[in-house]
Amino acid sequence: MESHDLTQVEQSRYEKGEAMRRQVLGDEHVNRSLGNATAFSKPLQELVTEYCWGYLWNRDTISLRERSFINLGMITALGKMEELALHVKGAINNGLTPEEIREALLQTTIYCGVPAALEATRTAQRVLTEMGIDTHE
Repeated sequence: MESHDLTQVEQSRYEKGEAMRRQVLGDEHVNRSLGNATAFSKPLQELVTEYCWGYLWNRDTISLRERSFINLGMITALGKMEELALHVKGAINNGLTPEEIREALLQTTIYCGVPAALEATRTAQRVLTEMGIDTHE
């Protein structure tokens, strides 16, 4: 990001956002997202980094754990399984257990519907397995 594109406040928010994004989602994902940005998609990446991660995720009224719980439900409701996979990893990074993730997804069954919850549970199971977390007990 070129510093002349942003005000000092925006630059600070962007830097905080990138740090938070890396903390929750991991360097690999952030490097890929920012590295793959084109002239067309770069403004969206900047917006997400500055406002989603720099402003919202840096607020201290609720914890990162609580934000992860909220995101699991909302993303399931939206049916965005690629984003859900990413946020399952983030939820683990933010201290949620596989059991808590399961409970969040069970909650979505009632409020979002069985098909959404089934797909979300399959996605979460795949991610947890890929992360080496045993969920078979």
